[in-house]
Amino acid sequence: MDKKGEILIYQNSSGNIKIDVHLQDETVWLTQDQMALLFGKNKRTISEHILNIFNEGELNKTSVVRNFRITASDEKKYKTNFYNLDIIISVGYRVKSQQGTQFRIWATQRLREYKKLKEEQNQLQKEQSLKEIEADIKNLKKKK
Repeated sequence: MDKKGEILIYQNSSGNIKIDVHLQDETVWLTQDQMALLFGKNKRTISEHILNIFNEGELNKTSVVRNFRITASDEKKYKTNFYNLDIIISVGYRVKSQQGTQFRIWATQRLREYKKLKEEQNQLQKEQSLKEIEADIKNLKKKK
């Protein structure tokens, strides 16, 4: 996947929660604020659960946290910590969130769709490359 990633829109079945979800490096990423909205908890609760996840050794911070540059409503760019699906699921279990289960199902489906699309694109690129190689070989044979 490219370095910029993509943005997907998650909306719950009731339609009262809508979140811009970052898709990059074959996983989804949310901020603590987004997780608080998703799980219906305050940011402090989310932060405490994340800290406990790291302190208990459930997940390694370096593999589940990324710092992305985002543009805020004031049009300025800020570096912000984002958390991948592994930690989102862990926090969801800890806060016992039904909404977290719905999000996990949605995210897993999107990731499967993305993976299938990437595999199809890779196959098409391989086929195109093979055709180009075959054409180059024909041209070389004609020159002889």
